[in-house]
Amino acid sequence: MTETTRVVQKLIDQALRGDADARQELLELYRQNLRRMVAFRLDRRLASRVDPSDVVQETLADASTRMDEYLRDRPLPFLGWLRQLASERVIDTHRRHIVSQRRSITREDRIGGWLDDSTRALTRRFLANDTSPSNRLSRKERRDQVMAALAALSSRDREVLVMRYLEQLGAAEIAETLGITEGAVKARLLRALIHTRSLLEAKG
Repeated sequence: MTETTRVVQKLIDQALRGDADARQELLELYRQNLRRMVAFRLDRRLASRVDPSDVVQETLADASTRMDEYLRDRPLPFLGWLRQLASERVIDTHRRHIVSQRRSITREDRIGGWLDDSTRALTRRFLANDTSPSNRLSRKERRDQVMAALAALSSRDREVLVMRYLEQLGAAEIAETLGITEGAVKARLLRALIHTRSLLEAKG
């Protein structure tokens, strides 16, 4: 158990006893973590209209309202629960702006349907470290191949890559989020990287 996990468990125990300060501290503990998450998942074309901090604030307000339900049932690790609420807020934000700005937001073609901007950012991150011969493929072709390979991953394998390489979470933080062991996190990361590489080599 990490130090953060111990702190969270202590705060949850205090919150269960009715400590209002502990409830507030729980909500504030992961604000920056959630902001990084939201920033990578918001469509870049919403940047001028939506501040990730506002989405995080809405998430924490929602969590505050639903805290009693969480404390009673605890269906997920606390950070995993907060991230789930944040994901719902991001989806709702996209939906609202897509409806109001349908022509400008949905014009761009996307590989395999809708892919969030975290996948695009992950593609850019992998391309930056790409050592494949550049004379065989144009950058656009390689980008499309990387994005297609990432899209072919299971959502949970793609998510663990995003958490590690974009949000810069360590294995312990990812394990805390997902409610699995650090060993399982490392195994999932390795599997996702091997699968992505094999798909790219097959096309290379």
